[in-house]
Amino acid sequence: MRIGIVYLWMMIAALSLSCAAQTPLGQIRDRIAAARSTSKAPSLSNDKIVAGLKEALTVSTRNAVASTGRPDGFLKNAAIKILVPDKLRSVGNGMRLIGMGSQVDALEVGMNRAAEQAAPASKQIFIAAVTRMSFHDARHILSGNDTAATDYFKSQSSEDLSAAFAPIVHRAMENVGVVREYNQLMNNPMAARVARNQNFNLDDYVVAKTVDGLFYVMAEEEKKIRKDPMAQTTSLLKEVFGKR
Repeated sequence: MRIGIVYLWMMIAALSLSCAAQTPLGQIRDRIAAARSTSKAPSLSNDKIVAGLKEALTVSTRNAVASTGRPDGFLKNAAIKILVPDKLRSVGNGMRLIGMGSQVDALEVGMNRAAEQAAPASKQIFIAAVTRMSFHDARHILSGNDTAATDYFKSQSSEDLSAAFAPIVHRAMENVGVVREYNQLMNNPMAARVARNQNFNLDDYVVAKTVDGLFYVMAEEEKKIRKDPMAQTTSLLKEVFGKR
């Protein structure tokens, strides 16, 4: 009887050791099975990838245009505010020192107002760029860096944006008095000499800054969509960007 009890305890101990030894192997097996299951999960279809990217671009461009194409959209955004050109910065600082800072301020306000009026014209240009997007473009954007979509727009739309903004900026600057303020600034011999020697064109400067500011805001919107679940406002965005 005593021998039977000892034998029983020996069997229980052996089984316990066996189970303990198998536990790590079981965990590894489970992990491998889970990995295989994941690898067999269906990937996003080409159509869904393109649709998701187009939706993301629609959201980011809409937000960027709405943010910049309104009063103070440029002027009150320190990151994109259009300042007196670097080439004339020393002249502007000198004018502030002699009590003529109001003229410099008026010039800056006018340039930013012109940019704010031009920005909405970008909407149709961005829509056209989205319709031209291929599956290759979409894949590249999806697997690219945090501003890959914005970079795509830059390559596809920069020239068209500059051409569309130019007449709007020129007309707006005339209407809000930028041309008058700029001409007054050019009455300063030093400013006139700098502008003449460097072949400076105010219209070109404001157009370029408008394009740069728009793309800056768009890049910030894209980063939000890629990283912030709260910015992924539709189920399609969550599905596409959640599988990156």
